[in-house]
Amino acid sequence: MGVEGLIGYFRRNRFVPVPEVSSLAELNEMVEQWDRQDDARRIGSRPKTVAEYFALEQPLLMPLPEEPFETGRLFTPRVDRYGQIPVRTNRYSVTIRLIGKRVRVVLHASHLVVYDQNVEVARHGRLIAKGAVRLDLDHYLEVLVRKPGAFPGSTALEQARSAGRFTPVHDAWWDQARKIHGERDGPRALIEVLLLGRYLPHEHVVAGLAAALRAGAMTADAVALEARKAAQAETEPAPAAERLVSGEPSATVTSLHEWRLAHLPADTRPLPSVAPMTNCSDVVAPAAATTVREKHSDPAPPASLDRAGRRRRHRQRQSASAAAVDSQRVLRHRRPGDEGPDDLLGLPR
Repeated sequence: MGVEGLIGYFRRNRFVPVPEVSSLAELNEMVEQWDRQDDARRIGSRPKTVAEYFALEQPLLMPLPEEPFETGRLFTPRVDRYGQIPVRTNRYSVTIRLIGKRVRVVLHASHLVVYDQNVEVARHGRLIAKGAVRLDLDHYLEVLVRKPGAFPGSTALEQARSAGRFTPVHDAWWDQARKIHGERDGPRALIEVLLLGRYLPHEHVVAGLAAALRAGAMTADAVALEARKAAQAETEPAPAAERLVSGEPSATVTSLHEWRLAHLPADTRPLPSVAPMTNCSDVVAPAAATTVREKHSDPAPPASLDRAGRRRRHRQRQSASAAAVDSQRVLRHRRPGDEGPDDLLGLPR
């Protein structure tokens, strides 16, 4: 059977009736599966199967080229002010940093790829209808984080919901974030979470959102932490499940304080005793009483202050004696008829 005959055989046996698929990629997967099934078929009365004959023929074939043959059609549109490019009769979004630049687009049968200087910057499924627009929410996150009020009613958000990229878990986390952070900072927190999808897988971000929602942590940092935990749990084996299967006891959580106490060296010092302190009451009490009396009694003045006080009192007595002598002398020498302060006050002489 030649190549043309095999194509007819394959079409009559696999494409009748015409299979119903949702995309060209799904149809290609079905064709590959039918190819693997056809390897076990024998043609007529030949002793070997199709796969065995191909194994004998494969070393005689020339190797495939190192670079794949490009079958797509090339376009070089310019990015408009909305971050979109026209391809045929439809429009597709690219990252907003390319606004005003010319990019290279390779259009395939089921998808298209956008390049900026040989670097892939966007990939979209090809639109069949005319005049349609396909927007990727990730391309507009830098603008929306500065203008979070435009996020709820954006067309990119509606298309993300329709494509299943914006899940009900996103909506539930967003509702709680708006209650806690408000109508302005709530959408901004969600946009920061969506930015995590640029370096974390989508399923891990969704798992992080669900874990943060259960914990009541409405921040992008908490979601990133939970997403990394989900990625780590996926890559590492589950030791607890293996222990349950093997019958080993499950591990217990030990606090750091208990671990430190368990690893301290043994203390060989003897316990303290109060025996030497039993007869100290008779010795301590008089000393304490003396201390209390000394504390409340007036301290003795220094000798220098005592001598100065005696001199001052001696001078005061001398001044009083001299004043008394002068007053007696005045009274003896006063003539009759003289009036002094005592007479004016009515005092006896």
